[in-house]
Amino acid sequence: MLNQTIQIKFRQRLNKIASNDYDNIECWQMVEAFNKAQVEWCRRNLHGNNMFQEGDENSTKRIDDLQVLLTNLPLTTTDNGNHVASTNFPGVTEYLEYKRVSLEATSECCPEPRSMTCYLTEEANIDLLLRNPLKNPNFEWGETVCTIANNVLKIYKEDFTIVNPTLIYYRQPTLIQIQGCIDPYTGLTSAVDILCEFKDDLVELFIDEAAAIIAGDIADANNYSREMQSAERNN
Repeated sequence: MLNQTIQIKFRQRLNKIASNDYDNIECWQMVEAFNKAQVEWCRRNLHGNNMFQEGDENSTKRIDDLQVLLTNLPLTTTDNGNHVASTNFPGVTEYLEYKRVSLEATSECCPEPRSMTCYLTEEANIDLLLRNPLKNPNFEWGETVCTIANNVLKIYKEDFTIVNPTLIYYRQPTLIQIQGCIDPYTGLTSAVDILCEFKDDLVELFIDEAAAIIAGDIADANNYSREMQSAERNN
């Protein structure tokens, strides 16, 4: 959907075009509210905190809506004895949510890499898991565990070598920009249009939610209630 269309829809929701009410809404306010709505929608639907209680990949709709954000990052690591630690991790402006870790492993008896299943676990419980013979890393069972702390991903091992680790994660949605409008995040004038990367049916939801955000900012209770209900009902 073109950014010009998004602006028209914003004004249709809020400005009451015939009477020119609230005609002082700036384009940077639309950009900020739209980008805020994108992030809030993603967090809510990844977690499942919506009227249908559908979270990350709980339904075909959620898979279809959120797949555009899934990203693969091959990890570089350092060996620290009982684990390897990543030396690269997505930046704070890019990373949204962990999905899984894909990796292979080799050992002295099996030099050919074999696929391993890696489970994300709590940093607080890692010592207990490593001492538990039923849950600790095991090459024969093809299983290991990992933790995330301080933007470092640790993958634990015993008598095997980890190879080809890849982090699969949800990234932040791309922020839209409107050409000639002040970018509220940098304070600079946007030189080009950056369009929303989601499907048009989702853009409609973002517009409703963003319109509700602006309606709340200008104390327009009626429009706030209507747009929030519309955004959630059509989710």
